[in-house]
Amino acid sequence: MPRVTMATLPDYARYLFAAAQGAASLFPVKQTVRLPGLEMTAHLSPGPLADALGQAFIEAGDDRSDARQLRIFIGHPGIGDLPEPAHWGDGHFTEHGFARTLAEAGLRGHHFHDLDFWQFYDPDRLAGVQLMRSAEAFPPWEPGSPLRAFLHWEYAARGMRLAHAGTLGLDGKGVLLAGAGGAGKSGTVVAGLLHGLDSVGDDYVLIDLDGGVSARPLFSTLKQDPKGFARLGLKHRLGTDGPLNWQGKHTFHIEAIAPKPVPASLDIFALMVPHIGGGETSSIMPMSRRDAMIALAPSGIAQMPGERESGFRFFSDLTRLLPCYRLSLGPHPEEIAGTLAHFLARVA
Repeated sequence: MPRVTMATLPDYARYLFAAAQGAASLFPVKQTVRLPGLEMTAHLSPGPLADALGQAFIEAGDDRSDARQLRIFIGHPGIGDLPEPAHWGDGHFTEHGFARTLAEAGLRGHHFHDLDFWQFYDPDRLAGVQLMRSAEAFPPWEPGSPLRAFLHWEYAARGMRLAHAGTLGLDGKGVLLAGAGGAGKSGTVVAGLLHGLDSVGDDYVLIDLDGGVSARPLFSTLKQDPKGFARLGLKHRLGTDGPLNWQGKHTFHIEAIAPKPVPASLDIFALMVPHIGGGETSSIMPMSRRDAMIALAPSGIAQMPGERESGFRFFSDLTRLLPCYRLSLGPHPEEIAGTLAHFLARVA
């Protein structure tokens, strides 16, 4: 099996682009997803990823006249002349060196060693290729936010960013919720949705800093661990027939619990960092921009391959534009939602 090194990396990317495009007519499935300012068409095989592409997105309903056309080939051996994925051949691998080498060639990319899983993107041609060992040989997190890396690279080229954060809003105004796993971010989003608030997504949302801060929806997937699933009343509402995901969490979609259609965007007025409080009621207190940056930026940058420096600049600008707060969560979902609704009505 061939091995790729830093020296041969750009050539390997170009080889995969040529092989995928040469096999374009042989991919059995073609799916188009409409996202903000973008129409993404994926060519792939039937299977879990094809199913995810049909379920995991909140499609945009805005004017498509200026939407850019993104084309991604999701392939594996057996489709045309697509090869077996290569192994990484250099002894020392760094994400920074990998990204820099590709950027010098005008490309973007990501490699997941455990599965010999490759992703490459050409921003000038709006074309991507993902090569796997088989139709199901992808990282376990991929179905929840499929093709996330390609969306990151495309939107980053336009000055926007995918943020690892949740959102809640009221009448078009909203807050961004950031924090490490287990802090209560996802539970707060679900509590808000169940009690009348809006959201444009949890986990990953599209942030634009042009003319203020706005958040737009991309992915529809929500997640809760079994304890939170039961506490929020989702066990009765949605049932528990589906399997748990790779993190041991229930997955479901925002449309299943949202009281109304997902808005096209939210104007973001504040950044909040939730944590599980010890009191009977929730509270909102100012926090430093430094601490808010620490809560927001690291996961957003680590989970979006490449462009590390631009990511820190983007999130630094974001925290300068927004007032930052610590949200201490009480135990009652309705009270949490009420606290946030009162805050949104007051600041908006």
